[in-house]
Amino acid sequence: MSLWTSLEPASATVDPGGSTTVRLRVRNTGDVVDEYRFEAVGSLAPWTVVEPQSLRLYPGTAGSVDLTFAPPRTPDATAGPNPYAVRITPTEHPEATTVPEGNLTVTPFTEVRAELVPPTVKGRFRGRPRLAVDNLGNTRLTASVSGSDNGDQLSYDIHPGNVQIEPGRAAFVETTLKPRRIIWFGSAEHRPYTLAVQRSGVTPLDVEGTFVQRGFLPRWPAVFLSVLMALAITAVMLWITYRPQVRSAATERLQGDGISTLPPASSPTPEAPKAPSAGVAAPPAATGTPQAGGAGAEDGAEGGGSEEKETEAPERTAATAVQQLAAKDPGGRHICYRVHTAGQGWTDAVCDGETAGTPGSGAPLKAVNIAVSGSKGTSGGAFVHDPASTNGEGHFPEPWSNAADGIDNYLGSTEEDAPDMLGFTINVDGGGGVVCQSAHVHDDAWLGMVCDEPGTGYDFTYAGTHDNNSWIEAVRLTV
Repeated sequence: MSLWTSLEPASATVDPGGSTTVRLRVRNTGDVVDEYRFEAVGSLAPWTVVEPQSLRLYPGTAGSVDLTFAPPRTPDATAGPNPYAVRITPTEHPEATTVPEGNLTVTPFTEVRAELVPPTVKGRFRGRPRLAVDNLGNTRLTASVSGSDNGDQLSYDIHPGNVQIEPGRAAFVETTLKPRRIIWFGSAEHRPYTLAVQRSGVTPLDVEGTFVQRGFLPRWPAVFLSVLMALAITAVMLWITYRPQVRSAATERLQGDGISTLPPASSPTPEAPKAPSAGVAAPPAATGTPQAGGAGAEDGAEGGGSEEKETEAPERTAATAVQQLAAKDPGGRHICYRVHTAGQGWTDAVCDGETAGTPGSGAPLKAVNIAVSGSKGTSGGAFVHDPASTNGEGHFPEPWSNAADGIDNYLGSTEEDAPDMLGFTINVDGGGGVVCQSAHVHDDAWLGMVCDEPGTGYDFTYAGTHDNNSWIEAVRLTV
């Protein structure tokens, strides 16, 4: 071998978002002038810059190049030791390629983002917001979630109470808010609350939301019923006080005139009815039948002449399709769905893993219509393009929607200016099976089939991409 190399230092440490430099020394131990080309290889190559990229050395002379490592502050920069290598190729003797190796330790960092979906919930007896916790660091995140509010006006049912999230992943925490006092009458009241994401030895991350507690009945029915009851009581009291003494007065009058109040005695034999006298005219006979064209004729003509309206066939939604499957297979689980594509409208409803949409057409999805049977209902939310994004990702613009078995659930919007759908979350209620999905991303391909994991904290699955400049064109779903 006509080359000697040395890394100084052989092991280095770098913080994500920062940089560090390692010097590679090279000596030409051969007997001819040679030029050496340098190329970083391995998992750290995208973050490595080699300067200069080539050296020309005379026999017995040495030179050096600088390797600058700059891993980004993202979950891709895996914490811990990461091996790297540099391929050195001599121009005169390319078969004598040398690959010196070193080790770069990336320091861990933690970054957590939490968001309430939706931030404001409304209800009379309970509210069900979801807390989305994103691990943007490069190490596993372990945290607990708790709730609080001023005045202890709400109780909190949080599931799961503890989460473990891998780098670059997210978890949803189901929360049920219950007011400690029911508002029977009156207007709604706003009750601010806070969900805290607590990590060991770190200040909790607080996420604030609002629960709008509605009254069981509005104020005006209570006022109306109170006034109506007061009027009824007043009317009864007046009637009791000023009711006329008709019966007693009539009895006294009859007794005073010497008239017996006893009923007359019946005759021994009934008297035969008398014939009418000659002077009494008989009742006039009917003058005739109703003339044609009268009210009766008009009704008959009008009823007979009305044109029968043609009834349009009802729209075949996902619920229509899944109800037909449930009728044929009452004990099975089924999921049906259709998509609303830009410029094309709703597609036909398909079921149980069939393709809804047009992969490779470039037409983005705007909305998804889903219905299930045998899975205790479904819930989900649309993740759409965000024109105000500062991190290259979309957002959840609307609260999650829920639907029971056999009922249509709609995610997204079908309005003309609705944003493109980048993806959506979907799950089935506990004990209702496992939901799996695969989405076709624009200018890409079908993503792998992914399922939720009930009971592990991943009680939902996400179909699509977070990239604000991409969208999904088709989906496949199974339960």
